[in-house]
This record gives sequence, structure tokens and C-alpha cells, in this order.
Amino acid sequence: MISTKILFRSLIVLFFFVAKTSAQEVLTLENAVKIALENNYEIKIASNNSLISKTNVTSGNAGMLPKATATITDNNGIQNLSQTRADGTVNTLDNGKSSNLSYGIGLDWTIFDGFKMFVKLDQLKELQKLGEAQLKMTIITKISDVTATYFDLVQQQQQLAALDTTIVISNQRLNLAQNRFSIGKASKLEVLNAQVDLNTDKVALLRQKEMYANSKIALNQILARDVKTYFTVVDSISVDSKLSLPELTALAEQQNPQLEAQIINRKVAELQLKQIKGTRYPTVKLNTGYNFSESRSSLGFTTQSSARGLNYGFSASLNLFDGFAQNRNEQIAKIQIDNSKLAIEQQNEQLYSQLATSFQTYLTNLELIDLEEKNEAIANQNLNITLDKFRIGTITTLEFRTAQLNYVNAKVRYSNAQFQAKLSEIALKELAGTITF
Repeated sequence: MISTKILFRSLIVLFFFVAKTSAQEVLTLENAVKIALENNYEIKIASNNSLISKTNVTSGNAGMLPKATATITDNNGIQNLSQTRADGTVNTLDNGKSSNLSYGIGLDWTIFDGFKMFVKLDQLKELQKLGEAQLKMTIITKISDVTATYFDLVQQQQQLAALDTTIVISNQRLNLAQNRFSIGKASKLEVLNAQVDLNTDKVALLRQKEMYANSKIALNQILARDVKTYFTVVDSISVDSKLSLPELTALAEQQNPQLEAQIINRKVAELQLKQIKGTRYPTVKLNTGYNFSESRSSLGFTTQSSARGLNYGFSASLNLFDGFAQNRNEQIAKIQIDNSKLAIEQQNEQLYSQLATSFQTYLTNLELIDLEEKNEAIANQNLNITLDKFRIGTITTLEFRTAQLNYVNAKVRYSNAQFQAKLSEIALKELAGTITF
């Protein structure tokens, strides 16, 4: 335990710190994630893109529904006309007027296109799944960023507390040096060294406060809210120490969004080949309509005519030769399918490699937490002993400063070990697709 005086002063610092922050927003990780899901721009854009792919899944977009069109055409003319009849009579007219008016409704319906329309509908459904996978990928990435930034703040907050403690100790050291100097038991140099070390600690505290403030700005930016929004975070880091590599691997094979996207891309490529093969079959269309037409002429055997009525029929077409484009397109589609399979294999290998390396880092960091916790306890004990000896003047100022810095560094390393282990946990859960949101 630190001496009673140091402990008392530290408690005072902690009390005022808690009193200050209690009136401010304490942002929990759960609330931060919720805000990010609602506000983050990248998530919003990915959500809109997913909605677009969902909206595209319709029978009409696949070409299964008929198309109805309404048309109207009105042509007029003023011409100098000349007409020779069968008996040789010639009729002429200057500035003769003519008009042609037609309008109607037509209906076209493709009833067979080599099953391409059905394949396209399946492809649109797969593209919807791809949009959902990409949205999931974006959400997981952003939630991972939020979580990492949040616990970075927790770590920095702990380091601020450690620096506050070392300033308390440095102040006590300066007071002891001044008292000893006043009674002639210490030199002026000892007082100056104590003052320099205190100022150094204050500089370190200011730098840490700067990093803390900038990290808050970064988190507010991810949350897409005013970067000046003030908040505090919780004061502890909890690490899940029960993660299992086989379990994570099994989950990643099922839930990793990047792997899921590659699998969907393969299905899309396979459906694209089916669409291309469908071009080998004939295309059959039905057509019908109701039309009205009227024409007028100032000169001619017929000066006015009109017609109205129903028309219907069908058309069929079959590609007989297109310069071997059909074979070429099918070969390209098959190569794209092969590439999609290779992409899946590559993604699997990358996933297994990332899981293995991240899990090893995770295990190492768990061991470092235990080690640094013990180091902190040892450094604390060493500081207490050193402080007692410094009071009675049996050790030098340098020895005391060394013990003080060792204690502070041990607290910082312990906090950092917890943070690094948390980052490893986040990385593993991101790969496994198990980050909750």
C-alpha cells in the first residue's frame, strides 16, 4: 500500500474527478453502438444500397410482365401538289394541306426467352443477399471501430488517473525536499531536481489530456454527432478470456460477411452463365393493341380516310449466327465462375490465417495482463519502501525518482495490456462475425 498521506491525497483527487464527471454524460459502450447504428454515415449509405438491391427484386425488373405503351403521332404538311390521272388529266394545287393523325395503345409481352427472365429474378434475389452482406460487413466494421475507440478512451482515462497519482507523489517529494532544505539536511539541487521532475509530470499530464480530448473527437465523429459533445466513459476494461479458436473458426465459416459475399458472388456468376446460355433459345413475344388513324389531303382520289380497330399477333426470333459471340460470352462467364471459386478459397485461407495470428496475439495479451498486474503490485511495494527511506534520507533523489517512474510505468503497462487484449478480442469477434449490434 502507498503511504497514508499519498493515499489520502489520491482519494481527494479521485473524489473531485468523480464529482466532476458525475454531472457529465457517462457514455456506455451499448449507447455508443446504438448511436453509431442510428447516425453513422457509412452505415446509412450501406443501408440505402441494401434497400436499392431489395427494391430491384421484382417480376417486372426481371422482364416477366407485359409492357403497355400509349402513342400519338400528328403530322401536317403544306405542299404544292401535282397529280396526273389515268386519262391524262393533270390536276395541280398550290399550298395544299395534308394531315395524318394516329394514336393508340399497344401491349407487348415476352412469353419465352430461354428462361432468362426466371434466371434474372434469381440473380436479383442473390444481389439482394449481397447487399445485405455488404451492409452487415459495414455495420460490423463500424461497431468494431466504435468499440476499439471506446476502450482506447478507457485506457487513456486510466493513464490520466495514473499521472494524477504521480503528480501527487511529486508534490509530496518537493515538499519534503523544501523542508529538508530549510533545516539544512538537503541541498538546493535536490529541491530544483524535485521541481523539474514535478514540471515534467505536469507536461506528461497535459499531453495525455490532449490525446484524450482528440480521441473523444474521433469517437464523436464515428458516432456522427457534434465533435464537441462532452462525455466520459466507464473506468474499467473487461476482457473475455474464454474465447476458443475452433469455435471462432466454425462461426467465421458461417457468419464472416466477407466470405459470405464471395459465396454470393459465385452464385451470381453461375446465374449469369445461365442467362447467357438462354440466348441460344428462341424469343417469343405476343403483341396486341387498339389504334386509330385519320388522314386528309387537299388533292387526290381520296381526300379523307380513317381507321380504327384491334390488332394482334406474335413474333419469334432465334439467333442463328452472331460472329461466335455466344460461345465467347459463355467461355468468359465460365472463367468468371472459376475466378469466384478461387476468390472463395483465397478468402478462406486469409480468414484462417487471420484467426490463427489474432488468436495467438490474444493468448499472449491475456498472459501479459497477469504479468503486468503482478508488476504493478511489485512496483507499488517498491515505491512504498523507497518513499520511507527517502523520508529518512537513506537513499538519493535519483533512486526515489526511479521507483516513482517504475510505479507509474507499471500502471500504464497494465492498463495497456488490458487494452491490447481487448483489441485482440474485438478482432477475433469481427472475423467470426459475432460482434453484437
